[in-house]
Amino acid sequence: MTQSSPHGQTTDSAAIRFEYDDGTLDVVDTVERRRYSLSLSSPAAPTVTSGASFRFPVDGAVAVETDAITVPTVIAVYVRDADGRMLTETGKFAEESFPDGAYSLELCAPMKLYVRIEGPFEISADATRMAIEFPERDTVSIGARSKHDRPAATITTTDEPEDVMAAISTFSSALKTTSPERSYPTLRGHPPTIERGSALSIPDELSPPETGITIEVPPTLRHAYVVAPLAYYLGATVEPGDEAQIRTESGFVHPLGIDDEFETEVERALKQSFFFDCITRTEGLYPIDLHERRAIERHVDLDFAALYDRPIGEQLAAYLSEPYSTIEPHLPEWKLTSHVATTPSSIEMLPFLVNDMAVVRTPDTQRVSPARAETTAIEGFLRNSSTRSTREVASATAPQTESYVEPAPTGSLEQVWVGDETPMGASKATPQAYRNHLAREQSSGDVSITVVCNDPEMDEERDLVDDVYGSREELPFEVTAHRDLTRAELRSVLETDADFLHYIGHIEPDGFECADGRLDATTLEEVGVDAFLLNGCRSYDQGMALIDGGAIGGIVTLTDVINVGAVEIGATLARLLNNGFPLRAALEVAKGENVIGEQYIVIGDGGMSIAQTESGAPAVCDITKVDNGFELVFKTYTTDIEGIGSLIVPIIGSNENYYLNSGDIDTFSLSTRELEDFLTFDGIPLRIDGKLYWSDEFSLTDI
Repeated sequence: MTQSSPHGQTTDSAAIRFEYDDGTLDVVDTVERRRYSLSLSSPAAPTVTSGASFRFPVDGAVAVETDAITVPTVIAVYVRDADGRMLTETGKFAEESFPDGAYSLELCAPMKLYVRIEGPFEISADATRMAIEFPERDTVSIGARSKHDRPAATITTTDEPEDVMAAISTFSSALKTTSPERSYPTLRGHPPTIERGSALSIPDELSPPETGITIEVPPTLRHAYVVAPLAYYLGATVEPGDEAQIRTESGFVHPLGIDDEFETEVERALKQSFFFDCITRTEGLYPIDLHERRAIERHVDLDFAALYDRPIGEQLAAYLSEPYSTIEPHLPEWKLTSHVATTPSSIEMLPFLVNDMAVVRTPDTQRVSPARAETTAIEGFLRNSSTRSTREVASATAPQTESYVEPAPTGSLEQVWVGDETPMGASKATPQAYRNHLAREQSSGDVSITVVCNDPEMDEERDLVDDVYGSREELPFEVTAHRDLTRAELRSVLETDADFLHYIGHIEPDGFECADGRLDATTLEEVGVDAFLLNGCRSYDQGMALIDGGAIGGIVTLTDVINVGAVEIGATLARLLNNGFPLRAALEVAKGENVIGEQYIVIGDGGMSIAQTESGAPAVCDITKVDNGFELVFKTYTTDIEGIGSLIVPIIGSNENYYLNSGDIDTFSLSTRELEDFLTFDGIPLRIDGKLYWSDEFSLTDI
């Protein structure tokens, strides 16, 4: 099953490419593999133009002559005048007219998309499509910028805590502003990467902002690691001191606790400053109606309009004057908590964790014996069927040489482990995987997927995933399927460039089972696969070998897994990944479908997605029938592109509110008709009484 990209005129410009074919202009982000289609009413092909006329930077621009631009989804559109003042924002069921003049439109698409208009126009939308129309044919400019962001430089540091603190102090050089708008993910920027060496070396071009904020902590790796995200976000320098505290140049001091309180206080300071920035920024470039502002404003003594123009240190002092308990119920669920071993080898992971705005904790774990993992696998196996043979039960064994840990639970959506051990209940991150992601090359924009089935007993899974991958008509997929490969054939597949590999078959710690023997991934000359699902027994070691060879991230198993459970997990993961869920989020959702899901973990960069979402963020909806209709809990997951701090407007019922994206954002009360309208959207995962359904295969009679 293969879908090719459209043919026609192609305009290349760095990370952005424009493809035109028969009235359709595709804007392609070749780095992040994102695509968005604009329908033009005119058959005239676009021409390359300068991006200088756009208020915001663009990677490429074209001019088109048309009297209407139609977009395939309802998205937020910000309309600004010639001076950059925001006139309005439009969304679902919009009906807006604008007189003759100069305007800039910002479209919230998978990439940053701008339309420059000279003249009158109208914007209209229903529940599924949106159109920008002009009274007569006119020439407009369309510009786009990739949301991809690269580190500006690499720092070398020793393992000494003071040198590590100096390195962390440069992270905020990546911030594109110190205004509250830095709470938007696109205005933060990727911190410089770190390498360990014999001396501290900081490139001259790294210039952190002068915020007047200092974080003092005792000179230990533990303290340095934990404050890294907070220092980055506040634009603070990190200096050794007897007590952990934040200081500003105006004399404000905020203690960060001691001993066990320290990590909690740092986490709270990060979340509190970030949350209030999200509120305060509604007084700036994007004066929108934010749900969280309406929820918190009456509970705090803060003048957000006055705070917007104050120096960052004064804003911070005002924010931290409010009790954390006041805002805690209103905070978005944090995307990620990282459990970081306080060893020098963890240093190189810090920039990637900070880029994700991850909370950093040092390990609070309990060791898990291989026998515990084995018992979990067998119990799950027995729960799924009472008719298994003794031989099958005995096969559910865990590798005996691994060192397992189980991180303490947190309130974040996802957890990641940084250390030598193998985690249960968290993903396993390695700096090599993130470096591989940074080295990822531009592509055609198509999503290339390879499915390999090397186990005839799992043909059912291959048939299921064949029907899933590439099923979205609006996105070009290239899907190739193989079965019963030899070692040489599988080697070729693994060394060939592909966005994603779904492997079905037997795997041992020392290799993939092939038709003529076993292939060890450590023997590959290179790995061309970016991401993978190795749905076979004990695939952890071979997955780590793929990461070491050049892959970015994947889903693997810790123990033997039983076919019937593996088929169910594999099919669920395929659909979630196909619909834009990142690896970590997809596994978090899929694990709830089958008890053996606990035997699967994500390794490498778990924030990677293989496809874009149809809306701004992947979501799962929990639906409950109530006396007067239905209640729907809308839960979203952030992505590498739409990180924490981004906005979402759920197209549910009559909702027009903006929400901060991440976690359970709200509960909506819906009539039967409103829920039926919502279910017309394809591919939305729904959870009813704990069981996962899909909107295009679901009936209200199932509730």
